[in-house]
Amino acid sequence: MHIPEIRIAKIKSARNKTIDISLEEGRHYLERCIRVEAPVTLDDVLGRTINGDFFKAAPFLPKECADLIIVDPPYNLTKAFHGHTFSKRDNEAYEGYMRRWLELVLPLLKEDGSIYVCCDWQSSLVIGRVLTDYLKVRSRITWQREKGRGARANWKNSLEDIWFCTKSDEYVFNLDAVRIRKRVIAPYRVNGRPKDWVESKSGNYRDTCPSNFWDDITIPFWSMAENTAHPTQKPEKLFAKIILASSNPGAVVFDPFLGSGTASVVAKKLGRRFFGIEENPLYCVWAEKRLEMAETDKEIQGYTGGVFWERNTLADQYQGRP
Repeated sequence: MHIPEIRIAKIKSARNKTIDISLEEGRHYLERCIRVEAPVTLDDVLGRTINGDFFKAAPFLPKECADLIIVDPPYNLTKAFHGHTFSKRDNEAYEGYMRRWLELVLPLLKEDGSIYVCCDWQSSLVIGRVLTDYLKVRSRITWQREKGRGARANWKNSLEDIWFCTKSDEYVFNLDAVRIRKRVIAPYRVNGRPKDWVESKSGNYRDTCPSNFWDDITIPFWSMAENTAHPTQKPEKLFAKIILASSNPGAVVFDPFLGSGTASVVAKKLGRRFFGIEENPLYCVWAEKRLEMAETDKEIQGYTGGVFWERNTLADQYQGRP
């Protein structure tokens, strides 16, 4: 006797905040997005999510309109993105793909602007070399993903790179905006007074200059309000460091591969103007949902009171109150 299979629908936990609404459920969000198929002005696109192919839309965007461009392109991996698949290619083909989007994106960057390009360690070998042909490479940031799959015959991969480049020697870098607050465990005193650290009732701390190794990032997970079902979503805290350091309030932030909207959302929360392009309409829905949430919730996990906190540090500690 054949017994039919019974499928039980999964019920999301009340604590699960993952944004994974369907295209049909989010149709009203998609209607907020725009298409760019003819020349537009900056005012036409500011605050908007452009639903379309970057390679087709880029020629219609205004030149030198962005102060900061954050690029999170598909890494050179075969990866499924909810109906769209990026296929791994050889290094020569991937380099050609990169040069195509780079030559379209650079005319959009102001002369004193900055550009950050995300990549994994393998694509970083190609991307870093190519960037030197077009830009002034300032640094390679390496950030710890905190998560990663184990490997039987290799080291577990839990790091990614971000290349920081500028068009010229004139550019914005706000060091004080991105200092990291760290607990002081072994305080050093001179004449009984703290040296290079602060003593407070709630703890001892030091605000340190950030390096190009970031080990304080938490990958979005199901109980975080920023989390979506996007397979390669970047943390808001990660982009907050970039936006605060390399743009001033009111500056224009642009992301040509917007994904679920992290760059636009963080720019909005931090008082910058923004726009981005995303080809997948489902991701456009999630981006617009997050932008709506940012109207009332300005919180960025791990960044509180103008301070970047060490991972797993409570924000109510080490506030520096005497």
